[in-house]
Amino acid sequence: MIKFLIKGILRDPSKSIIPIFVITIGVMVTVLISGLVKGILSEVVNKNANLDTGHLKIMTKPYAENKDQLPNDLAILDLSILKESLELNYPNVDWAPRIKFAGIIDVPDKNGETKIQGPTLGLAYSILNTESKELKRLGIESSLIKGEIPKSENQILISDEFANKLSLSLGDEITFFGSTMEGSMVFEKVIMSGTIRFGTPLLDKGSFIMDLSYAQKILDMEDGAGELLGFLDNEIYNPIRAEEIKKDFNKKNINNLDEYAPIMLTLRDQNDLAPTLDLMDLITGIFIIVFVLAMSLVLWNTGLMGGLRRYNEFGIRLALGESKPKVYKFLLIESLIIGTIGSFIGTILGVSFCYYFQEVGLDFSDELAGTSIVMPSIMRAHISIDLFFIGFIPGLISMFLGTALSGRGIFKRETARLFKELEV
Repeated sequence: MIKFLIKGILRDPSKSIIPIFVITIGVMVTVLISGLVKGILSEVVNKNANLDTGHLKIMTKPYAENKDQLPNDLAILDLSILKESLELNYPNVDWAPRIKFAGIIDVPDKNGETKIQGPTLGLAYSILNTESKELKRLGIESSLIKGEIPKSENQILISDEFANKLSLSLGDEITFFGSTMEGSMVFEKVIMSGTIRFGTPLLDKGSFIMDLSYAQKILDMEDGAGELLGFLDNEIYNPIRAEEIKKDFNKKNINNLDEYAPIMLTLRDQNDLAPTLDLMDLITGIFIIVFVLAMSLVLWNTGLMGGLRRYNEFGIRLALGESKPKVYKFLLIESLIIGTIGSFIGTILGVSFCYYFQEVGLDFSDELAGTSIVMPSIMRAHISIDLFFIGFIPGLISMFLGTALSGRGIFKRETARLFKELEV
């Protein structure tokens, strides 16, 4: 029966070409939008996790309350003891201490006088520690624009945009002005070993990377860090697992009366990411539902037009003794075949476009120039297994519903009038 219907569709494309075209376009758009939403969501999560939030983050309570001010005087002390405890209790989490600190970069002229200055944000990562995963996690090698990764503690990487503003060249010696954990002034000469592009306007405006151990030394933070980030297995964020670890850790420290007791947050607890992620999931679900309904209405109209063109065909089949339920059944099966063909073509096209946007991406750097949150400037689609199936939901359901609604006209045909119609 199915073979017979397929032959009918191939030999008489006039009754299937429009529905297949509509389904193909609809499924393609559904797959493309789904891939873009998932990609943007994944980029936002990964960019925030790697650069700022981690999957988990530990800070002291007062530091967490004032973290936007980068209060390193409220930082975590006895870091090594805390890390040993965490590694014992949560062995599948990689813990990475970091320090953020603000200051001024001073660029001297050939006489040693100030030529230009600029406010800056310092980011201290474990980049000289061979056992650390920070270099790979942050993608520093692939983000280098000029120069090389620091090989000694007094070398730094500066954002390429910031370096161009300061007219810096590789190997230039510059001075960092800031304050230590205790509040005293810091005047430290460092060398620019290279420039880097973070991929987020907030950091590309004026940031630099320094090795963690060197930052601890010049900021008087020996065995201390402003934040301790945790990353789950395979660097993949699992909100359920992260929430379990957070609750367990905070429960153990709930009775800690120390003013500087540590507190743990998950990725969703930071940077207003919880409502952002929930909103994206909601938008994706609503989009698919609305699209199914919209396509059903379009295909209902297409089915009605097709039914009018096949008016005589139905009449002849009924006149020859074929039952109305059987004709209706054949029509529904035919709609599923047409839906499958359109969905298959649309899925292939949609995934192809997703692959293009996954590799090339969409540049939103101009639109994000004034943002104050960590957002990737290049938005990319993300190809996942579900994209190969999600398009079949609107493709099959809409065609089936459209045909089911329009096919009700078969049961309204009066057999007694068929011969009179056929005579005409």
